[in-house]
Amino acid sequence: MLSKFCASPPSSGFCWLRFGYPSRYSSVYNKPRLRIVGQSLGDKWKLNDIDPNVVQEKLNSWLLKTQSFLTEVTSPLVKTSQTGKPVTEDAFETQDMDDIFMAEQTINSRTPNGTLSLAAIVSIEQFSRMNGLTGQKMQKIFKALVAESTYNDARNLVEYCCFRFLSRDASDIHPSLKEPAFQRLIFITMLAWENPYQEPLASGSEKASFQRKLVREEAFVRLAPAVSGVADRSTVHNLFKALAGDAQGIPLSLWLTYVDELLKVHEGRKSYQIRESPNLSEERILCIGSSRKRPVLKWENNMAWPGKVTLTDKAIYFEAAGLFGQNDSMKLDLTKDGLRVEKAKVGPFGSVLFDSAVSITYGPESKDKWVLEFVDLGGEMRRDVWHAFISEIIVLHKFIGEYGPKEVDESLFHVYGAHKGRERAITSAINSIARLQALQFMRKLLDDPTKLVQFTYLQYAPYGDIVSQALAVNYWGGPLISKFIEEHNPPAQGVRPSSELIESSNHVFDIDGSVYLHKWKTSPSWASSASVSFWKNASVRQGVVLSKNLVVADSALVEKATGTCRQKSQAAEKTQATIDAAMIKGIPSNIDLFKELLFPLTITATKFEKLRRWEEPHLTVSFLAFSYTIIFRNLLSYIFPTALIILATGMLTLKGLKEQGRLGRTFGMITLRDQPPSNTIEKIMAVKDGMRDVENYLQNLNVTLLKIHTIIFSGQPQITTEVALVLLSSATVLLTVPFKYVLGFLIFDLFTRELEFRREMVKRFIDFLKARWDTVPAAPVVVLPYGSNESLAEHDRKGNKDVEKAERSDRSSNSV
Repeated sequence: MLSKFCASPPSSGFCWLRFGYPSRYSSVYNKPRLRIVGQSLGDKWKLNDIDPNVVQEKLNSWLLKTQSFLTEVTSPLVKTSQTGKPVTEDAFETQDMDDIFMAEQTINSRTPNGTLSLAAIVSIEQFSRMNGLTGQKMQKIFKALVAESTYNDARNLVEYCCFRFLSRDASDIHPSLKEPAFQRLIFITMLAWENPYQEPLASGSEKASFQRKLVREEAFVRLAPAVSGVADRSTVHNLFKALAGDAQGIPLSLWLTYVDELLKVHEGRKSYQIRESPNLSEERILCIGSSRKRPVLKWENNMAWPGKVTLTDKAIYFEAAGLFGQNDSMKLDLTKDGLRVEKAKVGPFGSVLFDSAVSITYGPESKDKWVLEFVDLGGEMRRDVWHAFISEIIVLHKFIGEYGPKEVDESLFHVYGAHKGRERAITSAINSIARLQALQFMRKLLDDPTKLVQFTYLQYAPYGDIVSQALAVNYWGGPLISKFIEEHNPPAQGVRPSSELIESSNHVFDIDGSVYLHKWKTSPSWASSASVSFWKNASVRQGVVLSKNLVVADSALVEKATGTCRQKSQAAEKTQATIDAAMIKGIPSNIDLFKELLFPLTITATKFEKLRRWEEPHLTVSFLAFSYTIIFRNLLSYIFPTALIILATGMLTLKGLKEQGRLGRTFGMITLRDQPPSNTIEKIMAVKDGMRDVENYLQNLNVTLLKIHTIIFSGQPQITTEVALVLLSSATVLLTVPFKYVLGFLIFDLFTRELEFRREMVKRFIDFLKARWDTVPAAPVVVLPYGSNESLAEHDRKGNKDVEKAERSDRSSNSV
């Protein structure tokens, strides 16, 4: 443990280095402990009454237990075998560990909500000493800062001790992350945040076998992004899914492996930079792709050339391999607007055999196109990872151009630290790519690696614009310089404080008071309703603000925006899941589903047909009386609104009954009967019969449309005249006769067709219409041969010539 055997707080510069290692100051701290024990015994005991042999035996036993505990604590929790895989051991499993630790703690473990867990005590005590204080003093300071309700939650105290230490450093990668002791302490802090209190069954006998426990998603999402370089707020959920996989949480061994791989990536970049520094001194190298086992090919004019790919924060380079080493490198600038990166298929002679390439273009019709194939014999994840790398750099510069001020903007120097905003955004993207590289080496990737890089993920995520705005405020926001306030807000008759002047403006404020100027809000997304609604209450703070990224008992601005984005993403995923579940395979199953969905309309049509046929006369008479009352009382204008009201009332009633659980869990679920099992021949025959039925239906539909085409375009002049006269007569009736009388007549006609006094007349009229319809010819259809460019007019001229030749031949034969 971190300086667990300190009776007084050591200097913060050395205490965290002793987490898990023997302390060279142990002799110093052992003296006051023995003195304290002697004072605690008091003067009531007489030395003559003490048996020296018993004391010596007890002291030797206690020292032996302490030495055993120190040996286990100082040994690493995770050892590395020759194969490079982590091997766990029970480093903290000692029977008397609780007694030893409880003797050294300074914090009061009893709280109003329960007794603190061992992980919470370890985290609070060690971070307190790293802050130069004891756990008891940190507890008193926190109690004076916050309300009683906030103080009573031990989770907030764990956050305060941890965040206070982390807020002291603003590096891109926290320097303490290189220490194995600090890595374990962060893991213990996650456990403490998740379970700050002892479990009822574990009171008094809790063990410190931390490597057996798992960190759940909520704790990881809250604390991992607090450590610089470990995670981003916007992608930390996806990072947890990638690390945990199908498990319920992240064990200590996996956490240490991830941090170790992440540090290796950053160290590897330093070696790249030193090796390539003469050529790329103004750019930061992110990754290099070149290997004999996993080559990179550049396709151009159906030819593939192997070489080396180098990705920087501004461009991508390709050096083709030649017979005498590498040739001159080609460069593609990734900072330009209009760049597009897509997954592509390549192959020789224009074929698309290999689905392992990435294409980079300036537009759909651009000639300057790069196609890079990332050969990976183990699958296609290497291509997907490089696609995410390149996409992140492209979207990064798009983000800077959309949300950041121009580099020549003088207002950058009116906000303290705003000139470093561009560098902060670039560093954030670089760290995202580093995390994706670490996951690639661990083989812990998602199906879509773009969900693990920040800016690319936000480009397509629901409410991603809101998170991008919050990131812009985080990168470029800062305190306003007093000179800028005086110039743009000159004092009037009543001089107001500068804080009031700032609040009265249209600037955007972070939770720590940082200002993002109104003139920088050039993106159209700032004007959306979702953006206005979010920023209305975004800067309200309730907890202890240690920095713009670390807030105790509350969420930072980016965290709030990410929470909104997360909720919308989950809602979209649930909606998509229902759509995917509705996509039933098979023509018969889809037909059954369609029939089931139309079942309410089918019932309605059946009931209406019964009314029309007078199968239940009393219901038909009632319906007609109701209909004519509405028509002749001039109530037609209220029919549609009333129907909407009834529909809405029914929906709300069903909603309330379902929330009460009175409709059952299966209410609203559509049930289908599966098709009977069949062999391949039967399936082929069923598909053939279905296609024949569809073909017949389409033929009949096309014939109907062709006949309508003939009527409209005067293909048969007599029928066209008759139809036109009918339409004119109908229009005259509608113009001269009130609509209610017309509607009443139509209802009367509809409900008297099946009656005995009209049945024969209606039948003769329908037969007459069918006969006239059968006499209407279909419009002629001309099918031009495939690949022919001749127009329809040319085809008609050729047809006329053929007719003329046929007539001439007939005349000549007749003359002979």
